[in-house]
This record gives sequence, C-alpha cells and structure tokens, in this order.
Amino acid sequence: METEKLYYADAFLTEFDATVLECEPHKGAYLVTLNRTAFYPEGGGQPADTGILGGANVLDVHERGGAIVHTCDAPLNVGESVRGQIDWARRFDHMQQHSGEHIISGILCEMFECDNVGFHLGADTVTIDYNAVIPWEAALEAEARANAVIWEDREAEITWPSPEELETMSYRSKKALSGDVRIVTFPEADRCACCGTHVRRAGQVGLVKVISCQKFREGVRIEILCGKRAVDYLSAVFEQDKAVGQRLSVKPTETLSAVERLEAELSAVKEQSAALETELFEAIARERAGQGDVLLFRAPQRPDSVRRLADMVARECGGLAAAFAGEDGAGYVYALVRADGNAIAVKDMNAALRGRGGGRGGFAQGSVQASRADIEAFFREHPSLA
Repeated sequence: METEKLYYADAFLTEFDATVLECEPHKGAYLVTLNRTAFYPEGGGQPADTGILGGANVLDVHERGGAIVHTCDAPLNVGESVRGQIDWARRFDHMQQHSGEHIISGILCEMFECDNVGFHLGADTVTIDYNAVIPWEAALEAEARANAVIWEDREAEITWPSPEELETMSYRSKKALSGDVRIVTFPEADRCACCGTHVRRAGQVGLVKVISCQKFREGVRIEILCGKRAVDYLSAVFEQDKAVGQRLSVKPTETLSAVERLEAELSAVKEQSAALETELFEAIARERAGQGDVLLFRAPQRPDSVRRLADMVARECGGLAAAFAGEDGAGYVYALVRADGNAIAVKDMNAALRGRGGGRGGFAQGSVQASRADIEAFFREHPSLA
C-alpha cells in the first residue's frame, strides 16, 4: 500500500486533507496510515516531521514498505477524512539545515575529491563525516564559498532522471542506487541523490556557519549550523562577547587581546605568589629543624603546595612531616613525607579519618573528611605512622 508523498511535490505544503486507511494501537500510541501525507518520515539523517493530524498529535513518522506510518497520541477512525498540519517551524529548520549541508558538502567533496560518508541532523547542530583530512582553514574556505552560493539565491532543482540519464550524470550518492532516483541540485555547489525536504531557492538557507572540524576515523567530522540556528548561535556568541568586553572595558572585537593581557598579568602574579610561598615554606621548615615528627595545619591550599611544604619540612625535621590544608566541615588535603624514605602506614590513617589516597616509599598524598581535633588525636597515638 503506497502512500502519496505530498512533501515530494511541495515541501512548503503545511496543511492537507487525507483519508485514514489504518489505525493500530502500539506501545501506548497509535500507528496511523493515510492515503496521502505531507508529513516527512525519518530517513537519510533527517528527523521526521511532527504536527497535528485530526484531533491527534503526530509524534513521529516512518516509512514502512512504501506506506508512511504516523505515530499519534490518540486514535483516528478508519475511513475518516482528517486534516494534517505540519509543525512548520520545525520543518523549515530541517529544510535549511539539510539544504545547507548539501551546499557545503558539494563544495568540500569537490575540493578534496572525497565523499560525505555520514550525516546527522540533530536537535542542536548538524554533523557531517568526510573520508578525507580537511584542515580547519579549508573548512572555513568552503563555508565562504557556500555562503556565496546562498547569497546568489539560485533556484534549487529537483528531478527524477531516467536510468539512461543517470548513466551519464555526475552526482553524489552514499550507495549504489536503482529504480526511481531523486536528484537535488544546487547550481554551482552540489548535485546529490536525496529523498529529503529542501528549500526552493539557495537564499532561503540564509547562512552556513562551520563551528567545528574534528578528526574522525580516517577523515573528519564537521559540525555546521544553518539559517536561524546559525543566526541564534552567532547572536548568543556576540552577546557573550559583548558582556566580556564590558567587564574588560573593551569593544567586543578586542576581547581576545584583553584576555591575553590578563593572562600575562595572572602569570606574573602566579610567579610572585610561588616565590613568596617558597620563602614561607622554607621559613616554616627552618623552625622545625631537628624536631623529628611534625604535624602541620594550613588554610586550604592546592595539593601541590601541601606536598612542597611537607617535603621541605621533612628535610629539616629529620622525621615524618604531616601537612594538612583545609578546614573543619570541608575536609583536608594532606601530604606525608618521611625523611628516611621508609614506608608510611597511610592505610590505617585513611581508615581512621575517613580518608582516601596513597603513595609509596616515604611519600603519601590524599584527603580526609575528619576534623582537626580528630587528626590531632590520631597523630598523638600514631606520631610517626610507622
């Protein structure tokens, strides 16, 4: 039972009337088949249309043996004439994304003599896989060429060539085809076998923006946005950049140089801080010279700083240097260093103080969730963790 596919005749058709041929309950929903439909079924990387059919919401659409099956949230009466209404915002978004993908894919496949081996039109972005290594600069060049084609606004051509015509025609296809083949052409950009819905003119794509190009298998995976998605994305990026510029007292086009200046200033401050920290730790170590086992508490610090402190103190005290940094209620990070390099029984300490961590030889590092009083009590009973 073939369903008349109205979306092939007119991808801009948003409402239609049809007769219900079948309605079957299925997993809490209903599978409805019509004699004709404008709802596009999922296929070729493009999601299905949604919308309203009679008094039911269309949740999904699939093709099954030539019939288009609509998954609805309510039953429809067989033989009934119903009106279908496409969610046009969703459909047009898919048309912009799919058509933009055709244009940039045709250009990239010509530039690199490669194939588009994967396409997914997602809810947020479009991903395209190519079996060639495409540098970021080349992806941006293709983007510029694609947008030039879009702004020329030439009419898209959709044809059903005869087998004889196909024999002599150059077109893109992911697999060998037979029978009726639908060819979608965007002049100066692409000619491809495709069953999806597309815009009438290239200008209706509006804009193509490449947002990533990552190595994937033997080639790359490129992520693009087209039309309204691209505009919304670039608007969000601009608003964020403008807000950053206001914080830095620069124009949105000057935020990178301002951030680079901040990074240089931060690097200088970190170097000064590290030097001061070293001086402080050396002074603490000198005060503990010859004291044997030492237990130290500091305000919250990075684990690396705690390790450096314990190491410096151990060299001076001649015993175990146990340094804890943190505060009650938030926990403590620790570093344990034994001057003689002998093993530290950190497992017992972790068990007693609700800690985790470890080490080897004369070094151990980790964290505990005990209070300072609990830590001090433990070390009174186990001063050297031998």
